Amino acid sequence: MPIPFRRRSGVGVVEIFGAIGGGAKVQEQSRILDSLRRDKRFKAVIVEIDSPGGTASGSELLYNSLVRVAQEKPVVAYIRGTGASGAYYISCAANKIVALPSSLVGSIGVIYLRPVLQQLLQKLGVSFSVYKSGEFKDMTGFWRSPTSREEDKFAGLIDEIYGNFIHSVATSRRMDEEKVREYATGEVFTGRGAHERGLVDELGDFDHALDLASELGRTRPRPMWIRRRRPFMERFMGRIGGPGAAEGFASQLEPVLKGGLYYMDSSHLLEGLLGED
Repeated sequence: MPIPFRRRSGVGVVEIFGAIGGGAKVQEQSRILDSLRRDKRFKAVIVEIDSPGGTASGSELLYNSLVRVAQEKPVVAYIRGTGASGAYYISCAANKIVALPSSLVGSIGVIYLRPVLQQLLQKLGVSFSVYKSGEFKDMTGFWRSPTSREEDKFAGLIDEIYGNFIHSVATSRRMDEEKVREYATGEVFTGRGAHERGLVDELGDFDHALDLASELGRTRPRPMWIRRRRPFMERFMGRIGGPGAAEGFASQLEPVLKGGLYYMDSSHLLEGLLGED
């Protein structure tokens, strides 16, 4: 009688490194999390984080994906370097958060970046004729400064999304929302400082996070890394130097011009804009 093949079980490890965009890469990360949720080989999951955050939509997508994983198997978020803003938001979907004592954690808040190129366009002799169907249809336009009524609209958007961030942290950390707001000033804390404030559960390195995840999942501490597979053309173009200068500049200029809402540490905003997929 043949012996049935038994697949090895262990702890799935997913990496969230660098700025969190809102395009194809974050969609693929979401699909990876969904596959971890359905794959019975993985008795627990570690999300290894070293990220300053990124777009509000991308961060929320990964947060919701990780919530679904945590509903079916234990999830440990391990902050090894930076777990700021949107990256910290994602970690709040985990059952436990482990951080290195020297890591940077926090930057709870939202920022709206709206470029204004009005003076530059005037110097270049460029003007825009705008025909619109409503008062606020071009309120995000880079060719002029916002009006006072538009500033009020922006403030309302920011308050709503900020409140969502606060609520998610408070629910995850079992803290009163007013207490979270005391820490949600946009500042970052060391891992040790975050632990003292109740923003992380334990201090430690990857092995500590692995031991915790394996204990919660009742499995061996066998890490099994699940990484995004780069398409052939992406790897090929990377080896030969990527797109031409003009094409590369145009692709990087687009997110700068359109702006957007970010769960991101402000010192890394340029990285987030130029690093989006």
